[in-house]
Amino acid sequence: MTRSVYVTGIDRGDGRQVVELGVMELLTRQVDRVGVFRPLVHDGPDRLFDLLRARYRLSQDPATVYGLDYHEASALQAERGTDELVSRLVERFHQVAREYEIVLVLGTDFAATQLPDELSLNARLANEFGASVIPVVGGKGQTAESVRAEARNAHRAYQVLGCDVLTMVVNRVAAEDREAIAEGLADQLPVPCYVLPDEPALAAPTVAQITAALGGTVLLGDDSGLARDALDFVFGGAMLPNFLGALTPGCMVVTPGDRADLVVGALAAHSAGTPPIAGVLLTLDERPGDSILTLAARLAPGTPVVSVPGRSFPTAAELFGLEGKLNAATPRKAETALGLFERHVDTSALLARMSVARSGRVTPMMFEHELLEQARAHRRRVVLPEGAEERVLRAADVLLRRDVCELTLLGDTDVIRKKAADLGIDLSATQLIDPATSELRQRFAERYAELRAHKGVSVELAYDMVADVNYFGTLMVGEGLADGMVSGSVHSTAATIRPAFEIIKTRTDASIVSSVFFMCLADKVLVYGDCAVNPDPDAAQLSDIAVQSAATAARFGVEPRIAMLSYSTGTSGSGADVDKVREATELVRGARPDLRIEGPIQYDAAVEPSVAATKLPESEVAGRATVLIFPDLNTGNNTYKAVQRSAGAVAVGPVLQGLRKPVNDLSRGALVQDIVNTVAITAIQAQGESV
Repeated sequence: MTRSVYVTGIDRGDGRQVVELGVMELLTRQVDRVGVFRPLVHDGPDRLFDLLRARYRLSQDPATVYGLDYHEASALQAERGTDELVSRLVERFHQVAREYEIVLVLGTDFAATQLPDELSLNARLANEFGASVIPVVGGKGQTAESVRAEARNAHRAYQVLGCDVLTMVVNRVAAEDREAIAEGLADQLPVPCYVLPDEPALAAPTVAQITAALGGTVLLGDDSGLARDALDFVFGGAMLPNFLGALTPGCMVVTPGDRADLVVGALAAHSAGTPPIAGVLLTLDERPGDSILTLAARLAPGTPVVSVPGRSFPTAAELFGLEGKLNAATPRKAETALGLFERHVDTSALLARMSVARSGRVTPMMFEHELLEQARAHRRRVVLPEGAEERVLRAADVLLRRDVCELTLLGDTDVIRKKAADLGIDLSATQLIDPATSELRQRFAERYAELRAHKGVSVELAYDMVADVNYFGTLMVGEGLADGMVSGSVHSTAATIRPAFEIIKTRTDASIVSSVFFMCLADKVLVYGDCAVNPDPDAAQLSDIAVQSAATAARFGVEPRIAMLSYSTGTSGSGADVDKVREATELVRGARPDLRIEGPIQYDAAVEPSVAATKLPESEVAGRATVLIFPDLNTGNNTYKAVQRSAGAVAVGPVLQGLRKPVNDLSRGALVQDIVNTVAITAIQAQGESV
């Protein structure tokens, strides 16, 4: 197994933080404990490490991350030579390597470091660390031929210096040149070479970064607004009609502070979504009066209005010199960077070249990474009926930036666009549908009336019912216009799944619809069923829940070993409740002899080997169960919540099973990450439906 991966470069401006973040994402999918080491560091905060620590919940002591600062390194090299410098850094590296399964090494940044031959120093350090190397070459502003030549030279340089070059990455090339560069280098390099196009959103500074750099004062705006990327700058000087025509999506409006007409006009355009802007920057230290600011706040709540002391021309000069940075305060940039990396890098092939063996432990983060990877492998369309809900929009932003699936949002499209604009979310790649005005409404009404004719539903009544977002979304799935649906962040479970029972219905191999939760503990994932749908299943239904849950577990990489839970283990107890579980267990054994199952069994005997050794020493499931089937909803729902809250487990679900096509319900307290996970699960279920 590769003990360390060394990401390095040949010069400044290569944007290698995208690669470092992407490699960290790959490593944390495979192993639980990943360390970080930066041999040389500048004074001040390390933005990338702060991002890695926050995003990947690293417990590593920041003091162990760094070897030396550049001033110390330069002095040490001048006084005692390169060998002493390398020796000191190797010693620091091994202090980290002893504590972690694998270490990501962040090479030097070639930023006025006063170190001679920095490339050779990186190569030597990689060799001394026993690390495989990923050199990154920047291609911004270069021709395709010059980029190819630079990549060949970089590979040759590191290879000649004895490095194990895993792969080459060329970053920030012109989008129109990407394919030609990739094809040329495929024939000219002995290792894979991945070519990433320049992504303007990564280089764009956020409004918060602009405010800090210019010493501005925030007059209006919230944290979401300040986190928006300024993709362009539009300088206001013209009359309002001409000015409005110059606005571009995501632009930062720069205007003297006494031009109240331009301030109000820009914010009104943003409110209408034509186009959404990043914010307004007022120069000359002039500020509109309170009445204008009050109007501005009502027009576009949350949109930043920032005042700076400088004149327009010096301010423009500073703005054009700013460049966005990945850091812990820009999580959306991180999602964009990862999406870029995953679209253009064969991550499976790169992992294979790194020879990183998958850990036996499965952490919540590893499980979540795997969900996104599986969903992305064969993209499906998921419809989200609660399109104007902020958490849903934020989840959609993550899903789109990571290229996980295609999305359809339902609701009043003007409201959705305005809410998205206020949050700085780009929905240009998303389908928006208003069920009330959609041309599909009549077709869906006729289809629903046909399905519910036995209940006396007329087309007229159906026309009203299908305007409901959950009915409309379910009909999209039923009619093949979407592959799955996720709802429930503001709707009840009944409102979410009743249309599915009526329209999509159960699979031919399932007697009922049931649910599971994926319970992500510190070192493994368990599957709990049924904790959300069936109050008191009989023995036949309980056996069906067990079989369905085993199939769901296997679909998501959990080897099914089924425990049919009761207050009694084996033959030690009797009574109607125990007998129901015993009968259900025998039904599963008769129908699916290939499944490993034990029941009735108590929870502790199911999951704790020491208890199992006493109570059921011959069982191949006891003490090792992964699929835990509860006898009723009361037990299941209370148990999953107790484990979630008391053991700090991440509960992903409920995931519905038994439907012909996937529809999943959210908790009304669902967090953004919960919605992201559930949409990914739904997309993966849809992949299974299509094979």
